[in-house]
Amino acid sequence: MHAPAGPADADRAFARLQLIRSPRIGPVTYRQLIARFGDARAALDALPQLALRGGGGAPAKLAQPDAIRRELAAAAKLGARHVFLDDADYPRLLAELENAPAAMLVRGDLSLTARSCVAMVGARNASAAACRFARQIAQGLAQEGVTVVSGLARGIDTSAHLGSIDGGTVGVIASGIDIAFPPENRELQERVASEGLLIAEQPPGTEPLARHFPSRNRIIAGLALGTVVVEAAPRSGSLITARIAGEAGRDVMAVPGSPLDPRAQGCNLLIREGATLIQSVEDIVEAIRPIDTRAMRAPISSYTVEPAAEPGAAERRAIESLLGPVPVPVDELIRQAALPSATVQLMLLELELSGRLERHAGGRVSLI
Repeated sequence: MHAPAGPADADRAFARLQLIRSPRIGPVTYRQLIARFGDARAALDALPQLALRGGGGAPAKLAQPDAIRRELAAAAKLGARHVFLDDADYPRLLAELENAPAAMLVRGDLSLTARSCVAMVGARNASAAACRFARQIAQGLAQEGVTVVSGLARGIDTSAHLGSIDGGTVGVIASGIDIAFPPENRELQERVASEGLLIAEQPPGTEPLARHFPSRNRIIAGLALGTVVVEAAPRSGSLITARIAGEAGRDVMAVPGSPLDPRAQGCNLLIREGATLIQSVEDIVEAIRPIDTRAMRAPISSYTVEPAAEPGAAERRAIESLLGPVPVPVDELIRQAALPSATVQLMLLELELSGRLERHAGGRVSLI
């Protein structure tokens, strides 16, 4: 049971949520601001000046306090709570991702994420045989004490939740925590929230949009030691989840299928590219057990940022001249500019807050 928040905790939660919901504050920016200024209130106070230094024509806008109060009240009414990136009970494996969600709404037992977790994903139009196999594998994993993470979609996701719900399942959705999608999974989503754990990154009342699903997928992959793909087409969201898992250094596993079935092509492709071939629960357990979560990096609360001196005009021109519409790795900017990392990161932060910089996957940035 989560302890009730006192006034100081409530004020801190309000400031963090206001920072997260403010325009141009993404997960990477939030992490840098908290690390640089120590807390959300100090970061909020610094935003206008940072944006002006980045060349913004107007001061940075902050999320309206009334909107934050409405979100907090809606969460409480729904029986949900916010978990922030710098909270002690934020899922440790997820915090490893550079773009880990700065805040999530949760309903249910968050301690399920502290166990060994495996993500199971696959086709929405999966075959009956694949759904049955996914359900059996999920049930076997739950019996082994492994938490099964999936996305509450049709097909493989639904089967994974049904198989593991009695032993430990986590559902991650692309909508607000009060919206069920697909609608026929409303009852299952409620069961996951009451018997397992339900996670949403979007504010309550948010309908699922196409751009929300890749964000949802990174949470699924980030929570887990490994991702199992049961059936998937070559260009599917399931393969995006597998790619994110691989980039994060997690195990990628796939169930082979007939080359005559288009729904198996994605899995067979993953295996050809080096994914672990899965035929049983034992195969999955063997793949994830060697990973010791105690070796993972410390949570954000212990991060520090190297102090950065105020960049001069020449330094600003040097960085801006290296930027363009084509995304470039930040490490490459630092190397070519021959400037301290902290100085480059500060200038990129200012440009982003002024609305002139866009961040991309893989630690890349470009000018807008």
